[in-house]
Amino acid sequence: MSKESILTAIRRGLKRGPLPGDQAAMLRGRLAQHPRQLIPARSRLAHAEQVALFVRNVEKEFGSVARVAELASVPGAVADYLGAQNLPSRAVMAPHPELRAIPWAERPLLEIREGRAEGSDAVSIQHGFAGIAETGTLMLPSSPERPVTLNLLADTEIVVLRASAITGAYEEGWDRVRTEIGAMPRNVMFITGPSRSADIEQTLELGAHGPRRLHVVLVDDMQ
Repeated sequence: MSKESILTAIRRGLKRGPLPGDQAAMLRGRLAQHPRQLIPARSRLAHAEQVALFVRNVEKEFGSVARVAELASVPGAVADYLGAQNLPSRAVMAPHPELRAIPWAERPLLEIREGRAEGSDAVSIQHGFAGIAETGTLMLPSSPERPVTLNLLADTEIVVLRASAITGAYEEGWDRVRTEIGAMPRNVMFITGPSRSADIEQTLELGAHGPRRLHVVLVDDMQ
């Protein structure tokens, strides 16, 4: 079914025809100009302070962060984390060029498979598109190089994120999408800490709808 067919069905259900010309022009203008919403004062910081705020907020939301000086140090950080958590050394990784360029072979005990996650995968390694400092949130647009299943199926998700990709507020994250991707992705996931729920007897349960562990390997590329 085409987009126009869907919209026609919605108008028919609402008993409404096409929008009047002035309203249609107003909507087109809004889409073209991307009016910005309020940006919280807590995110209006120098970039180094935004990075520090992002780290604090990730940890506040039950995630963990390891900072490394360069991409070449990522395999060691991943191996150290898996060992500390007594997790298997096998992981499924996003087929992103930046992750592919990392020297994983320097840690031969790590078993890396590229592609989408499956139900049997215990650990996933995702490429971080952006980090939102104001809430410690990861912004992960879907793409063939960044499969959504990596964010949902594995019990442990590791996200490799550059410090330069951390923004202060959500609005600035959307600016990155428009600048670097252009067209709106089919899906954009915002992840703030591990999956959790307190629906049952108000008891917090991690891993309710996704990973029970979220670990960010933060590459300090702004030095």
